[in-house]
Amino acid sequence: MTCLLFTTAAALALCTTVAFAADEYNAVPAGDAQFAQCISYANGKYTGGEAASPIAGQSKAQAFCTCMWNETPDDFKGSLGKFADTAAGAKTNATCEKYSNWQ
Repeated sequence: MTCLLFTTAAALALCTTVAFAADEYNAVPAGDAQFAQCISYANGKYTGGEAASPIAGQSKAQAFCTCMWNETPDDFKGSLGKFADTAAGAKTNATCEKYSNWQ
C-alpha cells in the first residue's frame, strides 16, 4: 500500500513538472521599457543570465523577465527586478526562477 501511494505521488509530481515546463507566457511587446529594465537589472545583479533557459530562444534573464512581466498585475508600473527581491514578490520570484531554470 505504501509503495502504491509513493508511486502515485511520484507520478503526479512528474506530471505537474512536465505540464509546467510546457507552458509558455505571452510574448512581451517589442520595446517594452519595463521588460528592458528587468533584463538590465537581472543581468547586473545575478550571474548566468545570458545562459540558455529551457524556453527556446530565450536566455535565463529573458525567460525570468518574461515570467515577471506576465505574473505581475497589468497596472504594475515599478521595477520587475526590484519587485522580485521584495517580500511581496517572493512567490512570483520563485515561480519565475523555476520557469527560467535560474535557481
